[in-house]
Amino acid sequence: MPRSEFKSAYVSEGEGIDQYEQLSNVADRLSAGEITSVELVEQTLARIERLDGTLGSYSFVDAEGALSTAAELDARRGEENGPLYGVPIAVKDIYEVKGWPAAHGMPSRVGQVSVHTATVVKRLQAAGAIILGKVHTTEGVYAEHTDPFRAPLNPWDGSRWSGVSSSGSGVSTAAGLCYGALASDTGGSIRMPASANGLTGIKPTWGRVSRANVFELAATLDHVGTLTRSVMDGALMLAAIAGRDEADPTSSLFPVDDYIRAVTAGVDGLRVGIDRSWAYTDISEDVRVALDRALAILESLGATIVDIAFPDSEAIVEDWFDVCGVQTARAHGTWYDEHKSDYGAALREIIERGRALDSTSYDELLQRRARFMGEAEGVLAAVDTMLVPGLPFEAPPAADMERMDEETVAQVHRYTVPFTMSQLPTVTVPGGFSDHGLPVSVQFVGSKFDEATVLRVAGSFQSVTDWHKRHPAL
Repeated sequence: MPRSEFKSAYVSEGEGIDQYEQLSNVADRLSAGEITSVELVEQTLARIERLDGTLGSYSFVDAEGALSTAAELDARRGEENGPLYGVPIAVKDIYEVKGWPAAHGMPSRVGQVSVHTATVVKRLQAAGAIILGKVHTTEGVYAEHTDPFRAPLNPWDGSRWSGVSSSGSGVSTAAGLCYGALASDTGGSIRMPASANGLTGIKPTWGRVSRANVFELAATLDHVGTLTRSVMDGALMLAAIAGRDEADPTSSLFPVDDYIRAVTAGVDGLRVGIDRSWAYTDISEDVRVALDRALAILESLGATIVDIAFPDSEAIVEDWFDVCGVQTARAHGTWYDEHKSDYGAALREIIERGRALDSTSYDELLQRRARFMGEAEGVLAAVDTMLVPGLPFEAPPAADMERMDEETVAQVHRYTVPFTMSQLPTVTVPGGFSDHGLPVSVQFVGSKFDEATVLRVAGSFQSVTDWHKRHPAL
């Protein structure tokens, strides 16, 4: 199907319920014996076969392995099942799975095979999930797709942007080609695909989830998280993967809260902060309406709206590129030296930028980052969550995002980079639809390691809205 012909409007939940049903509902039906895991996997594989030749979200599908695992789970029906028992899940192609391809979107790594399995993948499997395969990412998890890889198409409108490095996770979930996906966020790669594809994206606090055997872009910026259809779905996945991992000493010792209970706890008495001078600057009318509506909904549910002043983040967005550059240069090391001619322009540029930065300048920007982190944490300590847009507009034309100009780069990072630089947890959810029938989003931000409260607010919002239940007509 030509890209120009690939366009669809949303339809409400009820049509295509099997492929678009929420993960939490499917898990309940599987546990109750209403459907079998083999049936669900067969159906999902058939849908991948039918649609993904156009959408292009998967880089690798392990059909035989998924069906074998499903049959094993069905044979054990009645025994104690994990919370994700029998549910088909996709993982971004940065998560190692032993024996599977591990190109990480990089032409220079085509043919590489993983010899380990990431801790988070093991934890999903321990919870009963069936890993269908890997979904596409940008080259080296950075900014662009390079040959032989291509960007997945947005299932709402194939001419529109599908997000950056977690676009495969976003497209596969939004199109009903899995029931949730592992994603990651270094500068916005959970929140941008969540916004563009009408999904719920959870970016936990840095250190909340293990990064062991996860391909690295920038170590202190990389956040492991999820893309799902609802807050409850994301909470189920986060509950399965969160927590200390001795294989990743940077993972936190902080105890993991009860995320499932938090989603339904309500917001009565909670304080929702809003910096109107920042959140409402240079945003589309559709996003402005979404913010207004979100504030009104939360206030009607018992929350108190509090005006706050978030620290100026313009400089920290620019600093992000230098932090990312230095850490990416270190991560690629000698591989870059040996395969430089195979690198695309964007990834090569960020590595060279990092290599060119002198140690004094790098230390100065680390001090600015530390100051910003402290200021941001101080603001969040005065409220329970803060509301900002996910993106300041609907998904732009994909052609405009292939090589973004400076203004566009600043716009798309305005509400994402401050929370990877400060490492704060966020939950991004659909907040409505534009006049073009495309999703727009709102984002809730919380204090470090307080994912439970952010999920509580986002879950309450979704309990009285239905935008997360709408899906593209494919």
